[in-house]
Amino acid sequence: MKFDEFNLMVAQQPMAIQIWLNVLLVGAFVLPCVLLIWRQSRIAGAVTLGCSVLAAIGVIGIFSQLGYVRLMGLGHILFWTPIAVYLFRQQARLGMPTVPIWIMRAILLVITISLIFDYVDLVRYILGDRTPLPPA
Repeated sequence: MKFDEFNLMVAQQPMAIQIWLNVLLVGAFVLPCVLLIWRQSRIAGAVTLGCSVLAAIGVIGIFSQLGYVRLMGLGHILFWTPIAVYLFRQQARLGMPTVPIWIMRAILLVITISLIFDYVDLVRYILGDRTPLPPA
């Protein structure tokens, strides 16, 4: 199964990458679930969680077709770029409670850091760096 192969490749990466992937998991999946607590942030939480699921499916889909390559972040780019804009607007909305604002900012920080790496990898891929990423 491709998901098992993906997990094996991730397990072979340096510890810093494995730690980052856990931070990414919290920022993209756990924190959006917390936003479901407040009425004012429920839609933002649900939309962010849905886009994170779609982004993860995209990453695994690209991995299954091309292997562990720099293009895998394309799923993040397609789904998280609009979510970043949406969350930025939502956290500035009048009437949004303070705790959801800070949660949205934490989500924004995590996905923005990820998107920076993803956009750099996309450019490198477009410029011809298409060799599979080596395990650690």
